Amino acid sequence: MIFGSTTNLEEYAFLEDKIKACFDFYKENDMENMEIGIHKIDGDDLFVNIVEYDTTTPENRFWEAHKEYLDLHLMLLGEEKINLNFLKEMEVLDYDPEADFQAANGEKNSSVDLKVGDFLICYPNDVHMTALQIDDPVYTKKAIFKIKI
Repeated sequence: MIFGSTTNLEEYAFLEDKIKACFDFYKENDMENMEIGIHKIDGDDLFVNIVEYDTTTPENRFWEAHKEYLDLHLMLLGEEKINLNFLKEMEVLDYDPEADFQAANGEKNSSVDLKVGDFLICYPNDVHMTALQIDDPVYTKKAIFKIKI
């Protein structure tokens, strides 16, 4: 996983072209005002899902990982905590290939707090639990870029 900020994207020049394309898309579009839902960038190889919700507690959320896509979570409005662990440390449950959704159970190893402009890239072995409140529940709008591996 890679945790960073859009304020210093020049530090991430080493990243793959498809990941850099996500940052280019972010810089070239008014994503705060983008409509909720999926927006294709390069067909099924690269797209972004704009989501909004109120953050909540871990009891109301779930663990997930993905095999076919990387996730790049980019905070547009609000804030959230994302709990993290490695797949090898979790109880691995069913995989849904249609949704590219690997379910898991277990405890967090660490967490990151995403504020506006922060991002988190999750690779296939990075299990994550999103939409968690940092202090109190808040409205959040986030871009989740899906990058085909």
